[in-house]
Amino acid sequence: MALIKDVQQHGIEGLDHNVLTAPLEKLVNWSRARSSWPATFGLACCAIEMMATGGSHYDIARLGMEVFRASPRQADVMIVAGRVSQKMAPVLRQIYDQMAEPKWVISMGVCASSGGMFNNYAIVQGVDQIVPVDVYAPGCPPGPETLLHAINTLHEMIENGELMQRRSSGAGGITIEQLDGQGQPELLTISRR
Repeated sequence: MALIKDVQQHGIEGLDHNVLTAPLEKLVNWSRARSSWPATFGLACCAIEMMATGGSHYDIARLGMEVFRASPRQADVMIVAGRVSQKMAPVLRQIYDQMAEPKWVISMGVCASSGGMFNNYAIVQGVDQIVPVDVYAPGCPPGPETLLHAINTLHEMIENGELMQRRSSGAGGITIEQLDGQGQPELLTISRR
């Protein structure tokens, strides 16, 4: 009876590892990696390269990612392609929060990763200040081959279970907390974990 309660509370992690459950966990991670649907967040020239990746020449359908979702509730991978302005940062965070767990983020291009050549007040200097990034795809703009490499890297990380262990330990990413002041409106602060 204790085993059933552990599984109800903790899911697959509640099972003891044995001959049956270890392959089951690997099967679940393999299927998660091969059936990830991206929520696109294309903002600049990197989005054109992301669209080319979905075309017939590069064909990400072979990786199980041919369905680009417009609804964040149906997606589990967010590809942030291009520079993120201060005005778009809350929208990006809202879309990320609407995605169901488990969810992953690929930062595509130098503008999304570090602000690129736009070192000013209007551009967020790295999307990792808004959402936790799992894989970076470098380049200006990165070609479809680079995005495919980032997707394969993400698939390997999902299959190994590295990402879920990292998220549960609290290393990486950010948290958003609302603070109440006395008679003051709620303030929104962003702090790293």
